[in-house]
Amino acid sequence: MRAVGIDFGTTNSAVAVVEEDGTVRSLSWPSASGDVGVFRTALAFWSEGRAPRAVVHTAGGPQALEHALSGSGNGRFVQSIKTYLGSRAFTETRLYGKRFTIEDLVATFLGHLAPERDALLAGTAGVVAGRPVVFAGDNPDEGLAVGRLGAAFAQAGFGAVDLAYEPLGAAYWYARNLDRDQTVLVADFGGGTSDFSVIRFRRGDGRQGAEALAHGGVGLAGDTFDYRLIDRYVAPQLGKGSHYRSFDKLLPIPAYIHAAFSQWHQLSWLKAPATMAELRKLRAASDDPDAIERLIDFVDLDLGFELYQAISAVKIRLSEAEATRLDFDSSGIRLSADVTRAEFERLIAPDLARMGEAADDTLRRAGLAHGDIDAVFTTGGTSQVPAVRRLFVDRFGEGRLHAAHPLQSVASGLALYAADRALGRAA
Repeated sequence: MRAVGIDFGTTNSAVAVVEEDGTVRSLSWPSASGDVGVFRTALAFWSEGRAPRAVVHTAGGPQALEHALSGSGNGRFVQSIKTYLGSRAFTETRLYGKRFTIEDLVATFLGHLAPERDALLAGTAGVVAGRPVVFAGDNPDEGLAVGRLGAAFAQAGFGAVDLAYEPLGAAYWYARNLDRDQTVLVADFGGGTSDFSVIRFRRGDGRQGAEALAHGGVGLAGDTFDYRLIDRYVAPQLGKGSHYRSFDKLLPIPAYIHAAFSQWHQLSWLKAPATMAELRKLRAASDDPDAIERLIDFVDLDLGFELYQAISAVKIRLSEAEATRLDFDSSGIRLSADVTRAEFERLIAPDLARMGEAADDTLRRAGLAHGDIDAVFTTGGTSQVPAVRRLFVDRFGEGRLHAAHPLQSVASGLALYAADRALGRAA
């Protein structure tokens, strides 16, 4: 019996298949550097010809990245689509004169994630896609998000796809080799959300049963960590904290300008003609005109994606070293800073506290104490940040912590869960 699991992530996505013989196979995709086992959750749009006869082309995943970094200057890059699923404020965007709803964007992405969809689905008994326990954003509308996600899968030709909590998928991947009963806390740290599930696995008659005791989460994760680094080390070099003179008053640069760095794709909003005109006025009246000039050039050259790539690399290096250096040099814009792990952990301390509170709250709703948990299974790229791991070492001890491939375990577990559902072994 074949079954498919799809992990549609904020930053990366993955697909896995349980084959007839029970083996689990992860899909791979071609890229300029060779085949990759995860698919970047990104889209590139570009046009040929003039409106109204312009033809709009799209690419997804690694090909979208390659187009964005090609320096062609022709195109729009879209990322973190998942972040907006629960936002009522996001209704549509227009690209080259065409209207795209959030469902359109997700469906377009899924078309690139599974270009051979019919072959993928042939002979399958079930398809399960992941969803976060708590959707990203301020006050996300869960019902809206779930409806949009289901509609996007249907629009992409997947039919009625079952949705399951992403940490449930990770739990199934962890439990595949269990030979005894265990109560497991699963912590799935992605780009936009941190999700937790408490699952009780029981072995009996050679079969495995699973009971979900509680789920919880918080709408922050790796992307928030990136923004903390940018706000501390980069934004001041682009004019944050500077002032401008208005008549006889010295006023701070408007906060909304640097708040756009909270997600790199929001920087395109600063490129609106009215905003660029305001930035030029601020430069003329600024007490740090060089920094504002750098900001204007940075926005005009669309360097946001490259900056976030550099910041992500800094974050990864800090997982191995106590200190590193940010050296960003692109199109004549140079930004540099010495970054220590200690300062990084100070910056993210409030976020870590919220993650810890969400994990503790999930345990409380399950009616369990820390000592009742047999194992803690962590997954997702942000789980590799030492301070995140320490949250669980402090609560459960080193011996109970287990980790998987940070980017593929959810999809693989969702495929196993889909197979169990088809066989009537899971609800």
